Amino acid sequence: MKAYNEFFSFCDSIACRYSDSAFLSNYTTFRIGGKADAMIFPDTVEELSSAIKYINENGFRYMTIGKGSNLLFGDEGYKGIIINLVDLDKIELVDETTIRCQSGASLAKLCRFAFDNSLTGLEFAFGIPGSVGGAAFMNAGAYGGEMKNVIVSCEHITPDGRFASLSGDELDYGYRHSVYSDKNLVISSVTLKLEKGEQPDIKAQMDLLLSKRKEKQPLEFPSAGSTFKRPEGYFAGALIEQSGLKGFSVGGAQVSEKHAGFVINFNNATCNDVLGVIEHCKKTVFEKTGVKLETEVIYVE
Repeated sequence: MKAYNEFFSFCDSIACRYSDSAFLSNYTTFRIGGKADAMIFPDTVEELSSAIKYINENGFRYMTIGKGSNLLFGDEGYKGIIINLVDLDKIELVDETTIRCQSGASLAKLCRFAFDNSLTGLEFAFGIPGSVGGAAFMNAGAYGGEMKNVIVSCEHITPDGRFASLSGDELDYGYRHSVYSDKNLVISSVTLKLEKGEQPDIKAQMDLLLSKRKEKQPLEFPSAGSTFKRPEGYFAGALIEQSGLKGFSVGGAQVSEKHAGFVINFNNATCNDVLGVIEHCKKTVFEKTGVKLETEVIYVE
């Protein structure tokens, strides 16, 4: 514990907010997860840079989170430091059609900012319950749109606290993948290029897609969104439904009866409950269809 006490003293020295009693169930959309050894909340990129440098120099295990919308933490918690980027949420116009957004801002906030400035191209992201940094990290997408279509560049912080950026093809965007998937870099801000549009048209599209989400997705229950990646040539939800698994449950976790592509926390599920449902879906779908499902949700032990 001495090392963490020294780390907290360091946080005090740079005026970075921290907690030694943060339960991850309060910071993830699954509402599952035990206590982290430490959680920090930098509210400037300078604090973030200093913290990352200190953490790496002192050999701490760590990871960053935004809205926690694609994560499943173990019930035992996280042995290390969670860097929570929620306070890094500033958004600004660079020019008439270019937005620079810090990585902790929610996609909903970014979409509303784009709407307020009559910018179109982000409507597909309205309703995705994640942060901008997380969306850039995994190339989030829906309804025919992807972040790679609007992101110009990403600024990041290296393990030794330096600022750098990547743009264009350097981002190596693919299906639920970016260069950041394979590198130990923390996205600090994202620059996006949109197009001028008419506010009534933008709002109509945002409302339409949000209504589709509410109609088809189990938004009334905690979840991490789509549990599985889309297998080439198939839809995961359809395969799971065809395999007779709608409503299948382990403990408090269940394959949604509304959309089989979602595993939901319907009754105080544990992490192991969710993992049990996931493994049963993988096994059954493969036995019945020959298709191997891969999880989109990231499990963190």
